[in-house]
Amino acid sequence: MLKTGKEYLTERQQARRDAVFANPDHAPVQATYDIYQKIVAAYRHPNRTQARKRLRKLIDSISHGIPNTLTELQTLGRTMKRRAADILAYFDHIGTSNGPTEAINGRIEHLRGTALGFRNLTHYITRALLDTGGFRTQLHAFLR
Repeated sequence: MLKTGKEYLTERQQARRDAVFANPDHAPVQATYDIYQKIVAAYRHPNRTQARKRLRKLIDSISHGIPNTLTELQTLGRTMKRRAADILAYFDHIGTSNGPTEAINGRIEHLRGTALGFRNLTHYITRALLDTGGFRTQLHAFLR
């Protein structure tokens, strides 16, 4: 339920969430939940310029001023600040997808799972390149 966008929660789910957050012991979870919802809302915003500004503001707000008790959020803030240019580039390039990268990674993971026993790194690299669509010897001269 916490991974669902606020606008998609039923009244019953909202009531359950509010009951959980009423307990002060769950304040760290609520802080994390609120930041997560803001990130999701920025990516769902129909206006890319406004979304970029919202996400930039959020990155700036979580990159400093987070209490020491929320170490995971501090780490997230540092990472997002360090990678802000990459994160915000999403809004500059319409139709951006990491699908091709994930497809190749899936093939490599499949190879890794089935190719137990490779002892020679060059053979492993060669096999990975072949399994992911081949390779060009001019790009990979060290394999000759």
